[in-house]
Amino acid sequence: MKLSGLQINIEWENKAVNHRRVSEMLKLAKPQPGSLLVLPEMFATGFSMNAEAIDDTSTGETQSFLSEMAGRHGIWLQAGLVRRRADGRPTNQSVVYNPTGAEVASYEKIFPFAPGGELKHYAAGEKIVLYQWGEFTVASFICYDLRFPEIFRMAAARGANLFTVIASWPQPRTSHWMKLLQARAIENQAFVIGVNRCGTDPRLTYNGRSLVVDQHGEVMTDAGTEEALFTVTLNKAELDQYRESLPFLKDMRPVAG
Repeated sequence: MKLSGLQINIEWENKAVNHRRVSEMLKLAKPQPGSLLVLPEMFATGFSMNAEAIDDTSTGETQSFLSEMAGRHGIWLQAGLVRRRADGRPTNQSVVYNPTGAEVASYEKIFPFAPGGELKHYAAGEKIVLYQWGEFTVASFICYDLRFPEIFRMAAARGANLFTVIASWPQPRTSHWMKLLQARAIENQAFVIGVNRCGTDPRLTYNGRSLVVDQHGEVMTDAGTEEALFTVTLNKAELDQYRESLPFLKDMRPVAG
């Protein structure tokens, strides 16, 4: 199955420009129908703490854009945006649309980046979210979540064999980003795609380095530091064979504190 990521330089808080950029890149790439394509965290606005300005709940413009792109290209499309809960609190989300343009999954970031003030502006999510993409059971995570292996392990225990991590991961900690993506793949015997942004915002520089990592922790593709659309082919049979030959996950058990 074909898995793609789109690494872009996000125009700060400008949905129209970022929607157009994604649309143009998809038009040129002509993704394979039925494939899964992943965009970065808050791809339409950048990693902004100005929830009032970028919230998509009332306008629905980014939701409509993603639905249209998924339907037009006949793909599964996953991306980050901001929406509010019923109680009015904004959340940093990763949403998924299927080839008919229907929203099929929505994950709220469990670990907002407290050191950068995100937790002051966005409510923390409380649930791991899985969805089915062909043969794969996919678990969605966002950026800072990557530093908390316990939630990945919980998803693996529920059957996840592909992890998506969308991010706005800054350049100074690029080596952490790459190593942690590999670690999550190794310890959970799963494929991992990490899709980061590149470029700059008013505060930070982003180095990209989006990756797809296989179940051995080997990098299947590295998007580099500039805008790029990258694609790999995932082999579910090889993953199953590896898990069967080295059944580490079957030895998971609860341990008393």
